[in-house]
Amino acid sequence: MADAAAAGGQPRIANRGMITACVILAVIMQALDTTIANVALPYIQGSISASADQVNWVLTSYIVAAAIMTPPSGYLATRFGRKRVLLTAIAGFVFASVLCGLAQSLVQIVGFRLLQGLFGASLVPLSQGILLDIYTPEERGSAMALFGISVMVGPVLGPVIGGWLTENASWRWVFYINVPIGLLAFLGVSAFVTETGRNFAARLDWLGFGMLSITIASLQLVLDRGEQLNWFASGEIIIEAVVCASTLYIFLVHTFTGEKPFVNPRLFLDRNFSVGMVFIFIIGITYLASLALMTPYLQTLMGYPVITAGLVMGPRGLGTMLCMFMVGRLIGRVDTRWLLLTGLLVTAYAMYDMTKWTPDVSQWTIASTGFIQGAGLGFLFVPLTTVTFATLPPEKRGDGTGLYNLSRNIGSSVGISIVTALLTENVQVNHANIASYVTPFNPGFHNPAVAAAMNPFTAAGRAALDATVTLQATIISYMDDFKLMMILSLAAIPLVLLLRKPAQPAAVDHSAVME
Repeated sequence: MADAAAAGGQPRIANRGMITACVILAVIMQALDTTIANVALPYIQGSISASADQVNWVLTSYIVAAAIMTPPSGYLATRFGRKRVLLTAIAGFVFASVLCGLAQSLVQIVGFRLLQGLFGASLVPLSQGILLDIYTPEERGSAMALFGISVMVGPVLGPVIGGWLTENASWRWVFYINVPIGLLAFLGVSAFVTETGRNFAARLDWLGFGMLSITIASLQLVLDRGEQLNWFASGEIIIEAVVCASTLYIFLVHTFTGEKPFVNPRLFLDRNFSVGMVFIFIIGITYLASLALMTPYLQTLMGYPVITAGLVMGPRGLGTMLCMFMVGRLIGRVDTRWLLLTGLLVTAYAMYDMTKWTPDVSQWTIASTGFIQGAGLGFLFVPLTTVTFATLPPEKRGDGTGLYNLSRNIGSSVGISIVTALLTENVQVNHANIASYVTPFNPGFHNPAVAAAMNPFTAAGRAALDATVTLQATIISYMDDFKLMMILSLAAIPLVLLLRKPAQPAAVDHSAVME
């Protein structure tokens, strides 16, 4: 491989640039798919005849599958060879992307997105491992900075590219775009990356992995289908909840009694790591859940064309990227806990500003508030990664990274499901509350213009009244969701006080929080 055989243990320089370009392409392809489908959701919804809450399964299915398969990616590379697993992941991801583009129903696209997430989960960690191997310790900082940029490009460009493709071609092209990128990455990895050794003695705790996977999947089903099936009034939801609780119990018992469990419980003896796991879970909720809310808000409520929606959402990712670079320079000079506090307060302010939005809000306000929210997240990502792993022994950081990203992904999927369910339920509640004031005796009907347009004694008037009430109920429901995320950001502030300041700053890995 381009990784170890040169004299003095230095990496070979030959083909190093090509190897870097190929693995970066694979990472960009995976990172794009975290956000590129967001702006296309209303078009996907109409094409496959899905409801507003059902179409979000397109997002959560991908995140859940990636969350489940990220931790065992290291085992697969050790057991079968890193190049072989990476090539399989790229090919499978591209194949699943094509199937997503061809999907004709909700069941098909959700199933294919699951497949896409299963294959895509290992792209980031395996690509990162290759880069660490082909660069010297002195060069790895620059290599990881480049790697971090490639991972962050996805959230920045995803909404813009997704909007342009949907507007000028079809929503299906947000998935087909992975074909040329994946083909180049596959050919490059095939040509320039050599295989690592295979350890047939490597073992995976299949019981622990299986129980955790079933727990996550059943929990997601409860959250995704609960609102639609009236929660625990449904036999399906009860069964899924029982399965979730049972497999979680088996997983916990096995984790604390097994010899080599899938999750090492000793990791949680480190206070910074335990607090960081909770912290990144909350960030996962506020990050992707807010993106999931913005798409229907801009396109359905405000009537924005898809390309305009993508453009006004772009500054959010730009704010994150710029602040991540700035914060990277501040770490070691400023107490990490102050950076985290700043990030939480900035994020909470952005959410507070969004609670005052109406469909009349200007594009500049949407873009600038999105930039501020992205900046707040930029203040959180790098410092939180640094402080979470600063006190963890080096030999445990590999396992810790997998769990850390698992927690973030679960937070994202759970957050999307919760805010979507709350939005649906609150629209109904708010509609009923507002409608209770709409009677023929309301003084508002004394206005001749209102009486003519919304006469409660005519079918057209009642339809106009219902549309107005539904619009107001929806606006209030979005405000409630934004307020919830603001409260979560503020509620995380006490966690900062529980973090210990490391004796020496740990090396920053921009990619660890973005897998």
